[in-house]
Amino acid sequence: MTENVVVLGSGYAGAGAIKSLQSELDETARLTWISDTDYHLVLHESHRVVRDPSVRSDITIPVADIADPKTRFITDTVTGLDTEERIVELEDGKDVEYDYVLVALGSSTAYYGIPGLAEHSLTLKSLDDALEINERITEASRDATRGEPAQVVIGGAGLSGIQTAGEIAAFRDENRAPLDIHLVEALDEIFPGNDPEIQQALRDLLEEAGVTIHTDDPITEAEDGVIHFDEGDPLEYDVFVWTGGITGRQALDGTDLENQHNRVNAKANFRTSDERVFAIGDSAIVDQGSQPAPPTAQAAWQAAEVVGENIARAIDNRPLETWEYDDKGTVVSVGDEAVAHGVKRLPVDTFGGFPAKNLKKLIAARWIADLTSWNRARKAWSVL
Repeated sequence: MTENVVVLGSGYAGAGAIKSLQSELDETARLTWISDTDYHLVLHESHRVVRDPSVRSDITIPVADIADPKTRFITDTVTGLDTEERIVELEDGKDVEYDYVLVALGSSTAYYGIPGLAEHSLTLKSLDDALEINERITEASRDATRGEPAQVVIGGAGLSGIQTAGEIAAFRDENRAPLDIHLVEALDEIFPGNDPEIQQALRDLLEEAGVTIHTDDPITEAEDGVIHFDEGDPLEYDVFVWTGGITGRQALDGTDLENQHNRVNAKANFRTSDERVFAIGDSAIVDQGSQPAPPTAQAAWQAAEVVGENIARAIDNRPLETWEYDDKGTVVSVGDEAVAHGVKRLPVDTFGGFPAKNLKKLIAARWIADLTSWNRARKAWSVL
C-alpha cells in the first residue's frame, strides 16, 4: 500500500526532514513537500542581508537542490490542517491528502498584546523581512544628517535582536550612515536566560559597536515614530524592528491538535495528539522532560535527523525512537565579531575573536553542506 507523507515548511526543520525522509522511506511511499517559498533560507544568517542584500544568494538554497526528483514540491501557503479528513488545506484551494504529515511550519512573531506593536514594527522572520529592513535603514540614513542622525530601535535582545543590531551597526560604519542604534530589552539583561559570562561578552561587543542598550523596562505601546515604556521616557524612532518573541503559525489556528498558542505539543518521538501527525521545529513544543526543546536552529537540525526514521517506523508499525536534545553550545555574531559559549569538548566556557567567528562560519557551512554539498558551502564561506 502506498503511503502519502507530506512535509509542511522549508525552514531548518522542514528541509532537514526532507533529507532524512528521502533516505528513510522506501519505494512504496510518496513524499510531498509544501512551502510558501521555493527555497530554504539559512535563517540564522538572514541578518547578514540587513547589511548587504547581495549575500542573499549565498544563504538561500533552491528546493530543487535539496529534493530528490521523486519528491513532489508544491509552492503554496498552508491555511489549515484537517486531521479528521487527513487533508492539508492550501491557499489556492488545491488541498493535499496525507497518510502522515510532518508539521514544520516554523513560527510567527509574538506581540504579547502590546498596543501598536504589530502595526508599527518590522520583523525578521524571512528574506523579504531582511530586505525591507535594509531598505528602511538605507532610506532613513539618506534622510538624516550628521547633526540629527536617524534613530533605529531593535526591540528584544535575544539572539535575533542582538545579531540584527550588530549588522545595522556594521551597515552604519561601512556606509558612514548617520544612524543611532538602540537595543531594547524588557528583562534586566540582554540575551535573557543565558549565562552571565556570555551576556557580558555580548554587551561589551554591542557597546564597542556603538549600540545603546536599554534593559529592565518593557514596551507598553508603540505609535508611529515613538515607543512608550513602563517607566522610562518615550523613545522616538525612524525605523523600529521587533524581534521579541515567537508564537505558532495562523495555519494551525483551530486545528484539532493539542497546542499552546498554535505551537503543537509533541512527544519526544515527535508524535502529536494525532498519531498520523508529527511536529518538530519552532511550530512544535517537543517534550524533553522538565522543559521542552528550545526553539532554535540547533534543535531543529537534530530533530530533523530523527523524525524521518520515526515516520518510516510509524508506517511499518515499529516502535519509535525517543529523541533527546543535545546542547552543543551557542555562538552569536555581532557584526563581524562573535562570541561562543558552552561549546562541547573545549577547555574554555566563553571566547570570542577569530576562533568564535570561524566556528560560527563552520556551523552555517556544515548545514549548507548537509543539505547540498561542501562545494556550495565553500562558495558561501566569505559571507557567513
